[in-house]
Parts: sequence; structure tokens; C-alpha cells
Amino acid sequence: MSDAAPSRRGTTPGPLLSSVRAAPAGAAQRADAAEAGLLASLVPLLAEWLPRQRWFAGKGRPITGFTLVTATELLPHTTGTTTPGLLHLLVRAHQTGSPTARPGPLDAPVHAGTDDCYQLLLGIQDVLPPHLAPALIGRPSGGPLHGRTVYEGLADPRLASLLLERLRVPGRLGPLRFTREEGAVIAAGLAPKLLTAEQSNSSVVYGETYILKLFRRVCPGTNPDLELPRALAAGGCARVPAPAAWFEAELPGPDTEPLTLGVLQPYLPGSADGWQLALSALAVRADFTASARALGHATAEVHGALAEALPTVVLRRPQLEHLAAAMTRRLDAAADAVPALRPYRAALRGAYDELAALGRAGRTWRAQRIHGDLHLGQALRTAEDGRWALIDFEGEPARPLAERCRPQPAARDVAGMLRSFDYAAAVGRASGSTWSARARAAFCEGYAAVHGDPREDPELLRAHETDKAVYEVLYEARHRPDWLPVPMSAIRRLADSPAAGEAVAGAARPGGGTPGRTDEVPESDPSA
Repeated sequence: MSDAAPSRRGTTPGPLLSSVRAAPAGAAQRADAAEAGLLASLVPLLAEWLPRQRWFAGKGRPITGFTLVTATELLPHTTGTTTPGLLHLLVRAHQTGSPTARPGPLDAPVHAGTDDCYQLLLGIQDVLPPHLAPALIGRPSGGPLHGRTVYEGLADPRLASLLLERLRVPGRLGPLRFTREEGAVIAAGLAPKLLTAEQSNSSVVYGETYILKLFRRVCPGTNPDLELPRALAAGGCARVPAPAAWFEAELPGPDTEPLTLGVLQPYLPGSADGWQLALSALAVRADFTASARALGHATAEVHGALAEALPTVVLRRPQLEHLAAAMTRRLDAAADAVPALRPYRAALRGAYDELAALGRAGRTWRAQRIHGDLHLGQALRTAEDGRWALIDFEGEPARPLAERCRPQPAARDVAGMLRSFDYAAAVGRASGSTWSARARAAFCEGYAAVHGDPREDPELLRAHETDKAVYEVLYEARHRPDWLPVPMSAIRRLADSPAAGEAVAGAARPGGGTPGRTDEVPESDPSA
């Protein structure tokens, strides 16, 4: 694979890529050459810059090459002026080898290599102003950008404002399609602010009125963070901010689906996420049960609305056996990698075997579209009325899109939130108290008031909570060994409590240990 392999799929020649006014054949040849020169000049810069970005998914593996998927000039840059240019790229990064330093998704197979497509917004100037120095990517040598400075365009307020303007006035620009929801009114001139706490994506807040989430690692198909909030809004569910606008890339080909690139939603100023609220309560040893109960109520409302808006399926024996088998494979892989997990392997496997046995006995469960990555950090309590809202419906970004769009038991979301309460208790140094048990029980009580008590399906909930805890063990062992006692405490509880209802509602057993370095409070929920 060449380091710079261009692909003329939807590329938009402009003053930067092609200034030729010639016959179509000649123009195409010159555009091809411009593309090749553009990518070749960016390869050494991107190979160094991309792995340093928090949203880059391929850390720990070498980049072997790049392919240019699309190049679109959102704003041309003219040499000799101080007006910046903005170049939108979709670039495929080629990597070989399986990741050895980071876990994949819960049930991801081990691949020999990956070819991830990334969305880049490159600012272009002759000379970078001092306040944008941290955004520097580099100065290309050769190609159409030779002699200019390339930087992260979202860091430049002038360029971030241009994106909002494109969303305000829908239309097409080359392969990019900008869409505004019917009836949405988006004010002009809202000051942009790039948020710095994002992990797998990037977000820009406009005037504390809207927030634009830009997906960095993209693939064909509608992102659930656009699909699900739109479906909920159409069904009248007010628990999730409704998209006001979005943009996509449409690539040539009869079977090619658009790639969701960004979603603009209302911003909730003054709101606080559940993770910080829980830690604040723990800091003063305040009760959190009322908040947890209200959060359970809100979660159940969203699950009910999703079940009404989108198709559901019934999980029967084949699906339940497949689900249990996948959980067992993940357990075995984690136990092979983490010796501390091995003594509990047989007991934990019992939760999965029980689920499969119920399927063989004729038991069924309903599966539906769910949040897919629910934890305290994905819930906001609004400043205006104190109500809970759920955000970030993208699911686990490391999972394939088709998997994230598949109907799943709502118990998976519930289990994720229950694990999040355990992590909050550990960070807040309450792991030996009943704080987590009371919060977990209150969440289930609030949920039961709307959508049925998840504790009434203890086998299903226990299997999903066990699966989540096993993943956490693997993650902490690889990244934060001092944190390993947090999920191991849950592992002991789940393994020692074959009565699933007790396992679901119970708190961590005394003597399970507390995580080291809890004086350093994470900026986001570490159970995510």
C-alpha cells in the first residue's frame, strides 16, 4: 500500500486542488495529480499528528499508509491574505497488526489490520497567529499546500463559525450535504467554543445555544446519534435534545450509504452530568437515591419511546444461545489475559449458562434499540427544570456500526448504569458503604415505575452486568492497574451470589479493596 494513494471518490476540485480550465479529460488528469500531490505532502504530517489525537482509534499500531477518500474546500485560501482557508478531508488510515495495548469493543474479533476513515478539518494560513499555535499540524513540503501552514480548523473561531453557517443554509458542496430539520431556526453569528474534554469525537458549542458534535472516525450508514434522537423527537420524547441540523458525505456507488459527519443539537447550558453530580453528593456524604430514582424514570421513558418509534424483535433460543456464547468467549479471553479473573471464571460462566438454559426452556425476551453506552456521564440534569436528559446515542464507537444499530435487551443499558454507580462509589471513597446499593436500587425503582422492573428479569440483567464487569477488568488491567479492584469487587459479588436478584441489587462486598489514586477524580465516568 502506497503512503499516498488518492481516490477520486467525491473529490471536489477547487482553486486549491485544480485551477485548470481545460477539456474534461485534461481537467480530470490535473485533478488526479493535485490529489496525489495533496495527500503526499500531508502524509508525514498526519502520520505524526493523528496518533496524538485523543479520538484516534488505532493507538499502539503503526500507520502504514493513507488513502484520500474526499477533499472539499469549504473556504478557499488565497496566498498573501490573512483570511484562513478550510479544507474538509475524509482520509483512510491503513494499519496492520492487532492492538496489544488497548482493548477493543466487548465482542470485537481480533483483526489482522484495520482501515479506519477519519474526518479532518484543516485550517490553512500563510502564517499561523500565536493564539492558534497549539493547533499546528505542520507545514507541507511540496504539493498544492507547499509553503502554507496547516492546523486543526475547529480551533479557529472563524472556521468553526463557517460550519454553523453551512448548517444554517442547507445545501450541497461536492460530496457534502448539509441538512436542517424542518422548522428549526438557527441564529447567525453565534460565537463558537471548541470543547476539550471529548474522547472519540469533537464538539463545538455555539453561543451556549447549540452544540455541534463532529464524528472523527466515520463509516457508511446513519450514525445512531442522529437516527435515535430524530426518532425520539418525532415520537414526542423530550428527554433527548432533538437534532436541528446535520451534515453527511455522499460517495459515488449504487450501494454506498451516506456517512454521518456531524449533528447540531440544542445545548443545555448550566446542566451537570450525572457523574459529577454523584461525586459531589459523595463528597459531602449526601443521599443520591432521589436523583438515581429520577434517572431510572428518565431512562425508562427513553427506552419506552424507542420501542414505540423503532422496530423490536424477540430473542428466542438461537439468539439467547448466541448471546451467551459471545459473553463466554469474552470471559475466557479476559481470564486468559488477567490472572486475577481466573478463579471466578467458572462461577461467572454460570450466569451465561443460565441464560442459554432459559432460552432452551422456551424463555424469550424483547430486544429493541437502546442507548448502547449508558453511564452517569451520558445523563445531564438540566439547570432550568432539574430534569434528566440523555445524550450521546452513538453507542460504543469501537463497535461496528451495524452492531450498534442492532436491537438489544434494554437490560444492557441498565447494567451499564448500575456499574457506573459502583465506579462513582469507588472514586468517592464510598465503596465499603451502602451508597452504591441504595443508588442502584433507587434507579431500578424509578425505571420500574415506567417500563417494568429490570430486577424481574434477574438472569438477563445479571448476565449483562457480569459481561460489563469482565470488560472493565480487562480494561483496567491494561490501562490502570491501580483501578483493578473496582471491577474485581463486582466480579466477586457476582460470582459469589448465584441468586441473581441479590447479585443485581447488592453492593460491593467488604474486603474487596478500594482503587488506588482515588484522590485523582477522572474528568469523565471511568466506567464508560
